[in-house]
Amino acid sequence: MSGNQDLSFDPKEHQHLRYNPLRDNWVLVSAHRMKRPWAGQVEKPPEEHIPRYDPRNPLCPGNTRASGEINPSYDSTFVFENDFPALQPDAPDPGSDQHPLFQSKAARGVCKVMCFHPWSDVTLPLMKKEEIIKVIDKWAEILEELGATYPWVQIFENKGAMMGCSNPHPHCQVWASSFLPNEPAVADRCQRAYYQKNGEPLLVQYAKQEAEKKERVVVENSDWLVVVPYWATWPYQTLLLPRRHILRINELTAEERDSLAAIMKQLLTKYDNLFEVSFPYSMGWHGAPTGPCLKDDNSHWQLHAHYYPPLLRSATVKKFMVGYEMLAQEQRDLTPEQAAEKLRNLPEEHYKTRENREQEAQRK
Repeated sequence: MSGNQDLSFDPKEHQHLRYNPLRDNWVLVSAHRMKRPWAGQVEKPPEEHIPRYDPRNPLCPGNTRASGEINPSYDSTFVFENDFPALQPDAPDPGSDQHPLFQSKAARGVCKVMCFHPWSDVTLPLMKKEEIIKVIDKWAEILEELGATYPWVQIFENKGAMMGCSNPHPHCQVWASSFLPNEPAVADRCQRAYYQKNGEPLLVQYAKQEAEKKERVVVENSDWLVVVPYWATWPYQTLLLPRRHILRINELTAEERDSLAAIMKQLLTKYDNLFEVSFPYSMGWHGAPTGPCLKDDNSHWQLHAHYYPPLLRSATVKKFMVGYEMLAQEQRDLTPEQAAEKLRNLPEEHYKTRENREQEAQRK
C-alpha cells in the first residue's frame, strides 16, 4: 500500500483513475455505478440456431461469393482475398503539396478473409483443440507472407452481430497496410519508452507481476496468461500474454501453439458461459511491426492479443462508449478484479456441451 493511500479507500466502492501504460492514458473506474437500475437499450440475444450449411451463405464451402468466385470444398481453414477490401495494393498517391491542416498520405495494402472451419454452427470455443491449432498455424503463415512486405499486419475477429459481424460463419480478417495504424503506433511508442527506461519489455514485466498477484488472472498455463488488465475499459476485456519474450506470432514453437489453442478454448468457453450465449467480441493480435521494420531492433515489443467484449449486465445489455467516453475519457463500472473473479469462477465445460450431455442422459 502506498504511503499516501486513504485507508478508507475501497476500489469496489470509490471512483478512481487507473493508468494504461500501453496507450499512455487514464481510465475512470466507477464501480458503485453497477448499483444503478437499467432502463436503457436492450439488444436482441445472439442467434442460437444457425444451420451447419446454408446455400445462401457466401462463406460456406462450395458456395459462390459476391465476386463470382466459387469457394472450394474446404475441410479446415480457408483464406481468400476480401471481395470488398478497405485497402488495395495499387491505390494512387495523393501527393505531398498540402496545407498542414488538410494532410493526406498514401494508403495501400491487402485485405483477406479467413474461415476457421467449414461449419457455420461452430465457433472457436466449440472447435477441437487440434482445429484451433490449424487456425493459429494459418495466422502465423499469413503474417509471415504479408509481413515480408507490409509494416503492419492486423489479424482480427469481430464475433457477433453486436460487433458488426455480418456473417455468423466462423471467420476473421487480416488487413496488411503500408503504414503503421494509430493503435499500434501508440503501443510502439509506449513500449519503446518503457523499455528504454526500465530495460525490460513492458508486457513481459506486466505478465510477471500479474502472475504473482493472481487477482486479475482468468486462466493460465505454462506458456500463457489471460488477465482482465488493470486498466481495462470494456467490462470483460482481457489481455492474452505469452510468458516468454516473443515478438510475433510466427515465432511461436509447436508447444506454444498447442498451449495457445488450449487457453483460447478455455477463455472463450468462459466468455460463452458468462451469460450462456455465443459471446460477442472484437479481438486482435499485436506484435512487432514487420516489412521494413524487420531489420530494426524491436526488443521493446511483446506479442499479445486483445479481447474487447461489449456485454455488461446480461446477454442483452451492453456497454456504450458515448458521452463522457467520447468527449472526456474512458470509463468503466465493474472493476477489473470483479470481472476477472466472475470469469475465473465459471465452469470449464461449455454450456452447450453440458446441455447436450444432459439431454443424452435424459434419453437413456
